[in-house]
Amino acid sequence: MKVSSAAIFLGSLPFANAFTIPVQQTFVSQSSTQLYSFNEKSGDVNTRRESLQKLMSAVALPLLASSPANAFDNKISNQYDDRPKRRGPQPKDLGVATRKDMVGEEYLGLKPCGPSPNCFCSTDDVEDDPDHSIPAWTYPKGKSQEEAFNELYDVIMAYKPGQGNIDGGGFKVVTNDPKKGYIYTQFESLKAGYIDDFEVAYIEGKGENAVQVRSSSRVGYLDFGVNSKRINYIADKLNKLRWDAKGVEYATHKGYYAENNVSP
Repeated sequence: MKVSSAAIFLGSLPFANAFTIPVQQTFVSQSSTQLYSFNEKSGDVNTRRESLQKLMSAVALPLLASSPANAFDNKISNQYDDRPKRRGPQPKDLGVATRKDMVGEEYLGLKPCGPSPNCFCSTDDVEDDPDHSIPAWTYPKGKSQEEAFNELYDVIMAYKPGQGNIDGGGFKVVTNDPKKGYIYTQFESLKAGYIDDFEVAYIEGKGENAVQVRSSSRVGYLDFGVNSKRINYIADKLNKLRWDAKGVEYATHKGYYAENNVSP
């Protein structure tokens, strides 16, 4: 009976339909119990082991090429490139959008934080969620929105991976739109490859010269102080440029510091 060895092998793989493999027929030699495969296109006869090895190479190489060990080139070290990474899926509802607060009223804002102590967002209502709410950043009077966001972009691009022993895996600005007033950046941890999402946005009606801020982990419950260190580092650089940029303060977020076991 003729069967397709390619179909048998690929049938159990989730990416079976992603590749087109020349069909091979298998047969059993009358003089031996060795299983062979015959490629109708080339006329080659191979053992099953040889056929599977060739098939594995055809499947594995495209997968390896599309899955680099590290996401960002500005990482501080290659030491942990061989470790599996847990980047987590990118949230589908990032950016400025219509949200609903705890009582169902709609508002325009960034994605609200969940219950975990690993997220901060300035568009979260401080009365509804004091643990995750932080003040918006305010740029100096006389500066246009576009100028302010160009300045923000420069500060983010000058960020030092590894500062405070965080973000050693580097970062990448995914979206930079100073005219609309929005920047989206991904930061990566060095060892496990965790990705944190960082956004700044201007939202009409949220305050004069105000820039909304969000920094959040994708994976896990705790962040061990990572998001607060990132926010505070960038806020400090902005304050030196005459912004009014408050960070995550111990006085207002004692629960966060206690749960993550970090000192302010």
